[in-house]
Amino acid sequence: MGIVVGYLATPEGRAALDAAVAEARLRGTSIIVVVSSRPDEPADQRAAVEAELAAVDERLSGEGISHELRVLHGGDVADDLIGTAEDVEAELVVIGLRRRSPVGKLILGANAQRVLFDAPCAVLTVKPAG
Repeated sequence: MGIVVGYLATPEGRAALDAAVAEARLRGTSIIVVVSSRPDEPADQRAAVEAELAAVDERLSGEGISHELRVLHGGDVADDLIGTAEDVEAELVVIGLRRRSPVGKLILGANAQRVLFDAPCAVLTVKPAG
């Protein structure tokens, strides 16, 4: 059990992490931070991801939040989040959404849509402030 959060070093990813922390405190549970990367990702991008995850690890440890960091190289964000949620029998998945133009609001991102429809538990979507 726990909360699975999809994370990227973006405003949407940070908003998702913040929401996951708040939910973990409310529920008294742990967080599994999932970062999806492509198998062919360049070394400099992998290094940047590792540095960002070190900062996330430090933050969560400093706040006393039980957590696990998973870097998955499958290349499919939705599959990575759904698979992790199934694997840990998650009680909640948290994902960040981008703000969209009026026309773009008619279409939800493909990954977000798949997570919403196929996750084995509740899904919380958040947008960054501003």
